[in-house]
Amino acid sequence: MSDKDDDKVRLDKWLWAARFYKTRSLAKEAIEGGKVHCRGERCKPGKEPKIGDEYVLRTGFDERTIVVRALSVVRRGAPEAQLLYEETADSLARREEAAALRKAGALGVQTDGKPNKKQRRQLLGLRD
Repeated sequence: MSDKDDDKVRLDKWLWAARFYKTRSLAKEAIEGGKVHCRGERCKPGKEPKIGDEYVLRTGFDERTIVVRALSVVRRGAPEAQLLYEETADSLARREEAAALRKAGALGVQTDGKPNKKQRRQLLGLRD
């Protein structure tokens, strides 16, 4: 999938092309908001991803660990976009386990609306 002009691609553009975010500006906001990490450090939108780099992405309750397999600046269909990266087995197992807990309602915190301070702490403790 990599062309000559795809050798240098911005991280925000690659995340958009790999379909992690609907728009490039959302990808940029996520990166600037500290939701994208490489080697345990926050990234900048202009960082150039390399094949083999490992990134940790946080979206909502989920946290994915992905490895870059190919570079692209063009947003294509989902089957082609999935060829740009590979999610680690550990990350996939953690996401499936968290989804099953959420689906079962096993979070243990019941609210009638906005959670109070104690309930927020409980939610954050469960997320970690």
